[in-house]
Amino acid sequence: MMKNTQTLSLNSRMKKRIAIIGAGAMGLSAAYYAIKKGYRVSIFEVDRIPGGMAAHFDLDGMSIERFYHFICKSDKHTFQLLDDLCIREKLIWKETKMGYFISGKHYSWGNPLALLFFPLMNIFEKIRYGFFVFFLTKKKDFNDIEHLTMKDWMISKLGKRVYSLMWERLSKLKFYEYTDKISASWIATRIKRIGNSRKSIMKEELGYIDGGSETLVNALVKFIEKHDGEIFLSTQVKEVLSIDDTHMKVITDKNEHTFEKVISTIPTPLISKMVPQLTDEEKQNYDSIENIGVVCVVHKIKKQITENFWLNIIDEDFEIPGIIEFSNLRKVDAGVVYVPYYMPITNSKFIKPDDFFINESRKYICKINKKIKKEDFLFSYVGRLKYSQPICEPNFYEKIPCVQTSIKGLQIADTCFYYPEDRGISESIGFAKKMVNNL
Repeated sequence: MMKNTQTLSLNSRMKKRIAIIGAGAMGLSAAYYAIKKGYRVSIFEVDRIPGGMAAHFDLDGMSIERFYHFICKSDKHTFQLLDDLCIREKLIWKETKMGYFISGKHYSWGNPLALLFFPLMNIFEKIRYGFFVFFLTKKKDFNDIEHLTMKDWMISKLGKRVYSLMWERLSKLKFYEYTDKISASWIATRIKRIGNSRKSIMKEELGYIDGGSETLVNALVKFIEKHDGEIFLSTQVKEVLSIDDTHMKVITDKNEHTFEKVISTIPTPLISKMVPQLTDEEKQNYDSIENIGVVCVVHKIKKQITENFWLNIIDEDFEIPGIIEFSNLRKVDAGVVYVPYYMPITNSKFIKPDDFFINESRKYICKINKKIKKEDFLFSYVGRLKYSQPICEPNFYEKIPCVQTSIKGLQIADTCFYYPEDRGISESIGFAKKMVNNL
């Protein structure tokens, strides 16, 4: 046994070493695929726990994601990884509903009957909207609208009145001053993904992992550590430096390490400072990609608010684009609702204290369902991210930097590289695999 252990240790030392910066879904997946390819992996994560946006926290005795996640029928990379890790049985599908809350009233949404009986559109607008969504779900790609903004494209397809009614305020409360700069391809891809996640034409069906995203994160961590991988938590990478054509140095706030390869998965706004040897053009490319932040309130609550998983809100008295009633998807012991406040971090509201967002979001929920009282709220939590959503403008493909940098052996990507797909665990897994295949 001792001989086998020593042999294993020797083999591990002989493997090429790769550093993964960031232990979110993308970083952990990259580590998994790198190990499968024969690398010895070290992961560096500034947070105290792995998972990134998929990490969990303790919501008054309940383990839940800090930022909501769900699975769609098209998430093939997630399905494959769950199979590889032998946890596919943890994937659970559930019928879900979507609704609108417009000027104080609730409306069903998301199926042909809801559209047919929606009272705020005329019959011509309903037919136009129905064909719009149907054809989006069938399109292979959206290259033909890549040059258009979301606003101009939607007005051309739905008409100005319907765009103003159904989409304009939602966009403004997520993107603020960037509202008129958002890519049509990006929003079309989002609509297609949700539109194709259906059990039937009448029923939407979304998935979740039993135990939450933590189940997948823990399985990846277990695999990495079982194969001599190292995960350094609460560790900030300060610099990545090229030593020569075959080696790089990773300098953290605690130590220095040498690797043959490095993959960075952290937000692009952090890259220029972390990798000083990049060319000026590369730094400018990373710096030019703008992001908005998010303050996400999570409430544990006694009562169900609505029957919807996703409720879009269009009401002048609400400064949020919607709520996600997560307990209408994942089976948990009490009601769980996410109230996301997306906004640029330059917005004066972003730095307001947690209590402000907790109290305001409680007030909104009580307006949505007047039967809910202050005493029904059991526990509240506020999560913040400075770099939550990249701003993807028309022709964004041309703005995405090359994954392989000018520094040999260094690859860099974050969630904006998935474009036109939005941020998601499946997209993270797929892109991580692609990067490792290019090592």
